[in-house]
Amino acid sequence: MEVCYQLPVLPLDRPVPKHVLSRRGAISFSSSSSLFGAPDPRQLSQRRGAISYDSADQTALYIRMLGACVVFKQLFARDVRVRSQVGFEPERRSSHPYFCIDFRTLHARPGCGSSSASPGTERRVHRLLSFQRYLHSSRLLRGITQQIPLPILDEDYSGQARCMLEKVGSWNFDVFLFDRLTNGNSLITLTFHLLNQYGLVELFQLDMVKLWRFLVLVQEDYHNDNPYHNSVHAADVTQAMFCFLQEPMLANSLTSYDILLGLLAAATHDLDHPGVNQLFLIKTDHYLATLYRNTSVLENHHWKSAVGLLRETGLFSHLPADDSLNMERDLGSLILATDISRQNDYLSRFRMHLDQGNLCLSSASHRHFVLQMALKCADICNPCRPWELSKQWSEKVTGEFFQQGDIERKHKLEVGPLCDRETNTVGKIQIDFMTYVAEPLFAEWARFSDTCLSQTMLGHMGLNKASWGGLQQEQTPVSEEAEPSAAGGSSSKEMPQGSRES
Repeated sequence: MEVCYQLPVLPLDRPVPKHVLSRRGAISFSSSSSLFGAPDPRQLSQRRGAISYDSADQTALYIRMLGACVVFKQLFARDVRVRSQVGFEPERRSSHPYFCIDFRTLHARPGCGSSSASPGTERRVHRLLSFQRYLHSSRLLRGITQQIPLPILDEDYSGQARCMLEKVGSWNFDVFLFDRLTNGNSLITLTFHLLNQYGLVELFQLDMVKLWRFLVLVQEDYHNDNPYHNSVHAADVTQAMFCFLQEPMLANSLTSYDILLGLLAAATHDLDHPGVNQLFLIKTDHYLATLYRNTSVLENHHWKSAVGLLRETGLFSHLPADDSLNMERDLGSLILATDISRQNDYLSRFRMHLDQGNLCLSSASHRHFVLQMALKCADICNPCRPWELSKQWSEKVTGEFFQQGDIERKHKLEVGPLCDRETNTVGKIQIDFMTYVAEPLFAEWARFSDTCLSQTMLGHMGLNKASWGGLQQEQTPVSEEAEPSAAGGSSSKEMPQGSRES
């Protein structure tokens, strides 16, 4: 077993502390408890960062004193997280055993030669923060309760963010701009605002400190080194989910419980995504693939990670135990529905309900199924956004595919079908995705909710598909265009469609 950090050497005359918790996988190192057991809550009077200690033990105070300068540096450098009392089989998440590959260090940032952001722009962004506010937004202070919450951004920029939140239900919402205005805290700010807007904080009597800490930990569990599956994507999905919840078919039928569940599922649906797909985890014999038996590996991990944070922060600890467990189970049901390999199963069921006209939203099970479909739509809605936003998302997701392909090629693995940058382009991948995945799903959603938003989404997708097609033609050499026509008279675009349909 790997130990995530080393404790400072204690003097011989000091007793060994009773409980020291690692911030990964609910592992408890204790001479008096089982290896994966949780400490006795009565023995833990306080908790600071990664250290839970016994107030009756003087050595514990010594550990806390050194922790600020020694232990915390090691913990946060490795992004270690306490998962106390999670109840699931622990997941060793401090390293990724893909042939000893650590993806947190492999994600090469093209910032050195990138033209997307000039050094001057970066300096201007950094000047938005005063030192005190930057200190309060630091990762070193996560988990420490602030008595007086301070705004993270200067007033001008927080004011612009508030103006954007007033139009959070607009399908043209620019989450990239919102993320910049909130200093990279788009997921926290957006989710907190929506929960407040629906009155869910008061209705479910959520503790504000626990809620804020939960959202902070959720955002930090997304890997911002991932080009696509990061906290900005989660914020984008949450905003899209809110747009769908506002649709008349759902707004007139969903309960407050359904809305709370939908927003939490959207915010956590890709929690701790490693930036590679399920096939990669399976063919590298990753421990997560073994743990979940090669079935919805990533989605199961996202769900269990979300439940771990719910229990760590105690967000629903004031609710009856049965209600809390039911919420965790329903949350998992929504997140598992985002598995793209099960797309046809959900789509066939949705189409059958629409054909028979037997969707009854007064039924809890039918409302839950519609929430599943709404989350699936929100998760892959990028082709339905305006071109300026959709193009950015397309480049990011394709960049993540190609990044995986580079790693596979480096380690002499079979390169995934969408991950080979030598045989694929952004336009080709996006056109195929829209044709075979997005269009069938959103066509059925438009049958279910035939509103202005549904037609707008389909309209954007048609325009985006045509735009990618135009870019593809511009990038295709003339010799490649002439060869298929001379052979059989059919265009190169029709060939992959015919082969797939057959």
